[in-house]
Amino acid sequence: MVNYKIKIESSQLEFDVKPSQTILEGAIAAGITIPYGCQDGACGSCKGKVISGKFFLNDYQSSALTDSDIKAGMTLYCRAMAQGDLVIEPNVPEIFDEYSPKVMPVRVESLTKLNHDVMQMYLKLPASEKIIFKAGQYIEFLMADGSRRAFSMANAPHESMIELHLRLIEGGKFTSFVFNEMKEKSIHRIEGPIGQFYLRESEKPIVFIAGGTGFAPIKSIIEDMIFNKNKRKIYLYRGVRSEEDFYMTDLVNSWNKKLENLTYIPVVEDGSVKDARNGYVHHAVLEDFNKLSDIQIYCCGAPGLVENAFIDLTKNGLPDDQFFADAFTFAPKKNKKII
Repeated sequence: MVNYKIKIESSQLEFDVKPSQTILEGAIAAGITIPYGCQDGACGSCKGKVISGKFFLNDYQSSALTDSDIKAGMTLYCRAMAQGDLVIEPNVPEIFDEYSPKVMPVRVESLTKLNHDVMQMYLKLPASEKIIFKAGQYIEFLMADGSRRAFSMANAPHESMIELHLRLIEGGKFTSFVFNEMKEKSIHRIEGPIGQFYLRESEKPIVFIAGGTGFAPIKSIIEDMIFNKNKRKIYLYRGVRSEEDFYMTDLVNSWNKKLENLTYIPVVEDGSVKDARNGYVHHAVLEDFNKLSDIQIYCCGAPGLVENAFIDLTKNGLPDDQFFADAFTFAPKKNKKII
């Protein structure tokens, strides 16, 4: 089988990739560091440029790779498969150097059910370790079989313990273990911080769209804003299927006392809550904002929520570079392109 040669223009590093491998898989196998996150075409962390050569792009989320990205020659290395030799240039954001991920041991300090299917987990690091991250990023559990499980950090960076919100996934091996077997004080390995979901510098109002446990990284960002006395205008749209899916509502209500510029809009799909909006959470945003060009959107939740929100909001005037997302990758993606 003939391998293809991948050359990184800025460093002149080269590595081989098999026709059956993605560019990212080839880089990892060669020990070459390229930023990445979900490895599933949903987060955009591995986005970079292909300067020359042809490749096939597997399924991905358009919120992670926009039409303007493609026109600029960008792709997702976790979904791109070479069809010949390539010259590439990874996009290495400043955050990758300042908040580089590392592997650390953690101890499960506590496990508390927040509602019928969400578990709050606190993880304690050894005294010699500290995780330095930007609010909104996530960590991955490193499993014995080599697999990984990603969860957003719900705590603000200044807090000493890592807080996670884990939703019980039907048929999910790891979350079933957490809910039924995991013991407090047990020791595990994690890697972090990972991800490009964090607050960008701007004066624009912030619109948070949180679906389910997508609330976790948004909680991290809001509590970091409170800690740093950030005065930007915030609209928090929180979407759930039914009333029983809400959790930490008292905490959200307490934020109103600490952030004068916070507006909270709960949205329930089944219309069962009198004091909440009905329908899909991103539809409420479309109903409330006639002009989307003057805001930033931060969206976190299931891939379907993120994808539909991106499509509908950009179609109605939101610049695609003002949509920032973290999609929980447990659903199929869309779109195939040959470049």
